[in-house]
Amino acid sequence: MTEKEIQFAKMATLYELRLIFSNGEKKEYTKEELLELIDKIAMSKAEP
Repeated sequence: MTEKEIQFAKMATLYELRLIFSNGEKKEYTKEELLELIDKIAMSKAEP
């Protein structure tokens, strides 16, 4: 993976998190909820 591709992947993941938060019904999240969301994204990226 090139440096440009790595940067693109990072930005895509950040945008995915932004969409989850902006489309969610909650206005506040606990630390555990945030970690769970991040874990779900990481696991989905690891699947082929």
